[in-house]
Amino acid sequence: MTWARHASPTLEQGRFAEARASERMHYAVQNRKAARTVASHSADVQDCANLLAMLGLDTLDENGAIKTPDAE
Repeated sequence: MTWARHASPTLEQGRFAEARASERMHYAVQNRKAARTVASHSADVQDCANLLAMLGLDTLDENGAIKTPDAE
């Protein structure tokens, strides 16, 4: 029995890598928007950090860039 589709492993790996990269980019944009919304509604820095931690969101540094727990 033969397969109907003969794709090379490198082509398939490239597609999966592209999909993962796209998903990471989408997550980063979505996370940044959510973190900014939380920050704008927080009483102070500690309140913001607590809310972000409760929501499982990454924190923003003083320049608005995303800081992940691994980067701290």
